[in-house]
Amino acid sequence: MPNICVYCGSSSGNDPAFVAAATDLGSTIADHGYGLVYGGASIGLMGTVADSVLASAGTVTGVLPKSLADKEIAHPGLSELIITISMHERKTRMADLSDAFIALPGGLGTFEELFEIWTWAQLGLHHKPIAVLNVNGYFDKLIEFLEDSAAKGFIKAAHQKMLLVSDSSDELIGKITSFAPPLVDKLP
Repeated sequence: MPNICVYCGSSSGNDPAFVAAATDLGSTIADHGYGLVYGGASIGLMGTVADSVLASAGTVTGVLPKSLADKEIAHPGLSELIITISMHERKTRMADLSDAFIALPGGLGTFEELFEIWTWAQLGLHHKPIAVLNVNGYFDKLIEFLEDSAAKGFIKAAHQKMLLVSDSSDELIGKITSFAPPLVDKLP
């Protein structure tokens, strides 16, 4: 079974639309026959998306560093919970287990994970689709900033366009399914 990795917050944010979107994304992932790979917590949007996949009879693999197992409250009902030694091992394991990546709203950790996996794609370390579910315009300013960075010559347009964006879970899964990686080198 192919897996989609979801990066998202260990909190739920302050807009009920974030929880609704995480719930919808989870059921959409399962309904399209994908498994979920995520950070392994039972709290915040992480717990919401996992619960939704499980409620839709999907498979969920959580990957959680030992140091965070208590802080982020490891989800007790997962198909599989992998405990790692470090954050680096966590991110590497999540990437290895996944066929695509989606970011939901989240904080610094979510941004760091999104940018790292995107950088790995830019460097040609993988050719997997990367997407954001743009709930209530959460990523609008980031997308605008990235477009400006591309316009100023710091990001190749092809690399900037690698990021798939939608406010619809179904549409985002469709974009992931039809994704073709750009044929462009990192260096000029």
